[in-house]
Amino acid sequence: MNSPLTTETAAAEASVIADIAEVGALTRSLAKRYEGIFSHFRSVLLEALQGADTMADGARYAMAMTEAASASFRDNFPNQPVYACKSGCAACCHLFVAVPPGIAEAIAAHIEVTFPPAERTALVTRLDEAAAAAAEVEDPTLLRRRCPLLGEDNRCSVYEVRPLTCRAFTSTSVSRCQQIVFDPAFAAAGVDQNPALYRIHKEATVALQETARRRGLPAEQKGLARALLDVFMELP
Repeated sequence: MNSPLTTETAAAEASVIADIAEVGALTRSLAKRYEGIFSHFRSVLLEALQGADTMADGARYAMAMTEAASASFRDNFPNQPVYACKSGCAACCHLFVAVPPGIAEAIAAHIEVTFPPAERTALVTRLDEAAAAAAEVEDPTLLRRRCPLLGEDNRCSVYEVRPLTCRAFTSTSVSRCQQIVFDPAFAAAGVDQNPALYRIHKEATVALQETARRRGLPAEQKGLARALLDVFMELP
């Protein structure tokens, strides 16, 4: 016969095991639910994009929806990182940016109504130079070049309609950003991103590509400079 101590110990051990098993099951369930956030976001966005008159309209809606989803993550998930990003911090604005369908069209429309003619002409020159530089290298993602849309004050001149890639980029270290952009030894390195926010913006990118595909339009991403030039060429 087991002694009282043995019986009590066995019962305590069983309660610990049961507790761990219960929390493990809850964790697996929660992990599955967490993954579902992103597929649900994409499906809802895709459905909404079907009603957009143009890809530019769709891009603007995708931007708004990603902003709302990102804000919800920041507001509702604990232990959010403290970002070093702020206005005028422009290291990341020297990285190569690719855009899905609709983004360049939205940016071009914004430029048409906010840039004076002389500024538009100067911008096209900078875009030409940036597109040519990207075409000359085997891997443009390693290119470090000032964005043609970056103002002299180191602020984005199209911030309201900036690309999804730019919206997704976050950093907790200014020095790390400076290092990967301006130190050639770290050209292939990167900056740790907020996984949830990155995935939200990635899902929006995929949704815009799929929307273009369904409309019989080119769905591949393009370098920002090349994409903007292509749009400007089509404008009357």
